[in-house]
Amino acid sequence: MSRAGSSRPGGAAARSQRYWPLLVVVIGVVLGMTIVFVGDDSWRLGCLIVGSALGIGAVERLALPAADAGLLQVRSKLFDIAFLALSGGAVIILALSVPAGR
Repeated sequence: MSRAGSSRPGGAAARSQRYWPLLVVVIGVVLGMTIVFVGDDSWRLGCLIVGSALGIGAVERLALPAADAGLLQVRSKLFDIAFLALSGGAVIILALSVPAGR
């Protein structure tokens, strides 16, 4: 007796692959935020990692077709790319432009 979902080829595997693009971005943001909170001198590096992770998300959304973008696909492709790229760029620019502490 077969299950109803098992008749489609690659059903579970295809569903699990939809999480990878977003998971890469989330891991980068979590890593960056962890570095930010580790110490007083590491906030700039953590912010650069967060901005880079968002930039990687923009590149992933640009390169992957809609069927493979998975949970990284929220709105239209143009909106998703613009939002991720502008957010990542803003975080990186702010991290680099804030003067060093006293």
